Amino acid sequence: MNETTTENTNRPFWQRIPLALQIVIALILAVVLGIALGAGHPNEANKAFIENLAIPSQLVLKALRALATPLIFVAVLHTLMTTHIPGRVGRRLGILLLTNTTVAILIGLFVANVLRPGTWRRFSAPGSTITAKQNLDPWGLFKDAIPEAILQPLVNNDVLQLIVVALSFGIVLRAIKSEQVAQGKTGYQAIEEVIGILFEAVIRILNWVITLVPFAVFAIVGKTVAEKGFEPFLSLGAFVIAVLLGLTLQACYYLTRVKLGSWVKPINFLRGGSDAFLTAFSTDSSTATMPVTFQILQEKIGLRESSASLGALVGTNFNNDGTALYEAMSALFISQVLGLHLNIGQQLVVIITSIFASVGAAGIPEAGLVTMTLVFSSVGLPTQYIALLLTVDWFLDRSRTVINVMGDMTVSALLDGKTPRSLEQEESVTN
Repeated sequence: MNETTTENTNRPFWQRIPLALQIVIALILAVVLGIALGAGHPNEANKAFIENLAIPSQLVLKALRALATPLIFVAVLHTLMTTHIPGRVGRRLGILLLTNTTVAILIGLFVANVLRPGTWRRFSAPGSTITAKQNLDPWGLFKDAIPEAILQPLVNNDVLQLIVVALSFGIVLRAIKSEQVAQGKTGYQAIEEVIGILFEAVIRILNWVITLVPFAVFAIVGKTVAEKGFEPFLSLGAFVIAVLLGLTLQACYYLTRVKLGSWVKPINFLRGGSDAFLTAFSTDSSTATMPVTFQILQEKIGLRESSASLGALVGTNFNNDGTALYEAMSALFISQVLGLHLNIGQQLVVIITSIFASVGAAGIPEAGLVTMTLVFSSVGLPTQYIALLLTVDWFLDRSRTVINVMGDMTVSALLDGKTPRSLEQEESVTN
């Protein structure tokens, strides 16, 4: 018995149950409790207890909001400091990653605007004063992107300011590291280790909060069923269908890019990547799937090692298209549910924040819930409605992780070009 198996065996029984199964159990128990408490027609004597049911979900959401900004800030710094990307290839990689993520968000917004799943069933707003932010002008957006103090974005959960500060420090620290490496100095290693430790610390705290997600699901579903019956969840069914459609369209986009931009046949791409897709769905983590993705890109699909490593190892840290698509669709869904309207300017803000919020989320199960609080806050949507999405997120998170991995594989195939490795080797032997 290896060390990992021994560690898992020594953990309490409930911790050995997969998170998805814990959430399903919480859902079943919550529905039973909600029916027992009235299923939409609660007794006056139970109203105080039903109101208190919301407390666990409120606490989990507060913890997620608190962790969101430090997670994104440290993740951006950690990624820029530790990722090695060659010059010309790095620029092409960056363009591919940015293009794929932008297309994913645009697909998500397109599907959400066309299907409008939030209008299929309406929820009552938590208060009459809930409104989305007013129209945003471009100059005001640029002006507001510069914080008055370095720590202000962390305190106020201001996403755009946080992005500016994180990128500024990340780019400068990366430049200093490159200069010191060229000079044979090692002074940068201390700050790199500190950032690495901070990143690991945030991830560990986040994992503690994630273990409480089943309790939050139990609380919000039990309260919702008790107060309003099953009516609100009918709209969530429309949301699930819309998200799955969006992810499917993104997969079709990937296959089109592979067919037009590389030598790999789409059918071989899908067949060869099946192990990686299944691993991504089961583990719910792009990082955990990384070794499998790297292996199948070389052995089953036949890409060069350099292309496979850039897409599967480097791209994993940046390329979270499924997560970005889901967060953009969630913002529009909740705005539709509340009868609010996000104009083009606000949807542009959703695009920007979704791109950066997805950075560093590859290896963290349920990380989309954390970064979603930043996307919601950026356009003035009430974050308490994220708790309702917890009921379906356990499934959608696994689905979007598959798209994240498929995006990594697509980038590798595009970087490999239109000449197979075998033909290149034959030409070199002939010459």
